[in-house]
Amino acid sequence: MALTKSDVCSQVADKAGLSKADAGRAVDALLDTITDALKNGDAVNFVGFGSFVARPRAARTGLNPQTKEQIQIPASTVPAFKAGKALKDAVK
Repeated sequence: MALTKSDVCSQVADKAGLSKADAGRAVDALLDTITDALKNGDAVNFVGFGSFVARPRAARTGLNPQTKEQIQIPASTVPAFKAGKALKDAVK
């Protein structure tokens, strides 16, 4: 089962003793901060939890699945997450 943003906000509210509205704003602020940092090329590190980084992806040749024609896929930057040791150990 996957948690939705609403589920996360409810759990944050319960654990932090906040209202659901305040927890929702806090979650939104955290996500906006991470997004802005990645847009600027910065990494976001949470010790023990993991790191969010923006990684460059090289241009490559792909295949159009409908026509089987080769197409050029341009270079881009994609977000990535690398789990920290404490998170990996907790999930084991």
